[in-house]
Amino acid sequence: MNLLLAEVAQATQRLADAGVPSPRTDAEELAAFVHGVKRGELHAVRDADFDARYWEVVARREAREPLQHITGRAYFRYLELQVGPGVFVPRPETESVVGWAIDAVRAMDVVEPCIVDLCTGSGAIALAMAQEVPRSRVHAVELSEEALRWTRKNMEGSRVDLRHGDALTAFPDLDGQVDLVISNPPYIPLTEWEYVAPEARDHDPELALFSGEDGLDLIRGLERTAHRLLRPGGLVVVEHADTQGGQVPWIFAEDRGWTDAADHPDLNNRPRFATARKALP
Repeated sequence: MNLLLAEVAQATQRLADAGVPSPRTDAEELAAFVHGVKRGELHAVRDADFDARYWEVVARREAREPLQHITGRAYFRYLELQVGPGVFVPRPETESVVGWAIDAVRAMDVVEPCIVDLCTGSGAIALAMAQEVPRSRVHAVELSEEALRWTRKNMEGSRVDLRHGDALTAFPDLDGQVDLVISNPPYIPLTEWEYVAPEARDHDPELALFSGEDGLDLIRGLERTAHRLLRPGGLVVVEHADTQGGQVPWIFAEDRGWTDAADHPDLNNRPRFATARKALP
C-alpha cells in the first residue's frame, strides 16, 4: 500500500469517529481533491508527492464542514456545480425528484415544454432539466442574494432564464403557460432544528432549510404559485421530508383545482416528493 492510501485509511477512521456519514468516500474525495487526481487514481500518487495539506482538509471535514464546501464542488446527476457558504448544497435524494420530472416532461405532447424551478438555489434542478430535456424552456428564481452568487456562476453560458425574486410572486408573465413547476423548497420544521445534521444546520443557509412549525409553510404558498403558473393539465413536483409523506398531497386538494395528487419514494423507498396535476376546466 502506498503512503497516500495508508493515510486515507487513517483519515477514514478519524471521519468515522467524528460521525461523518460516508467516511471512506469523503476521505478519498478529499485526497483526490488535494492531489489533483480522480478517486480511482489515488494508488498512482507517489509517496514523494504526498501533500500534507491533506490533513488540513480532513480536520475541516472532521469538524463536520461539508465536503462540498471544502472542495468547492457538488455533483448532481450529470452536472458538476460550484457551491460554498451561502447556498444550499444539492442532495442525492433530489436526483430522483428530477428524474421523475424529466420523464414526465418527455412524456408530454409538447414540442418546447415550459419548466419553472422555484427556489433554485445552486441551480441544480433547472440546469439538469435544461440539459436532459434539450428543447425545453427553463426558468428559475432565487430569493437569496448570497445564493445567487453561486447560481449565476453555475448558470453562466446556460440557456436558463434566471431571475432574482420571491418564488411566491415570480413569473407573472408566465401565468397559465407552464407545463411543469418543480421545487425543492425549505421544508424542515423549526421544532426539529436540533436534529438536523451539522453539515446542514451549521452551514446551509437557514432560508433554504426551515419553513414554519411543521415545515410546510412555503409549500402551502407554492401550491398557489404553481396553480397560477400552470396550464390546465400541467404538473407540479415538490420535494419534502420523508417524515411528511402523506401530508403534502393533501395540500394539492381537488377543491383547490388539483387532481392526481400523490406521493413518491426516493431510492431508499422513503416518501420524498409529491406531484399533482392542475385540473382541466
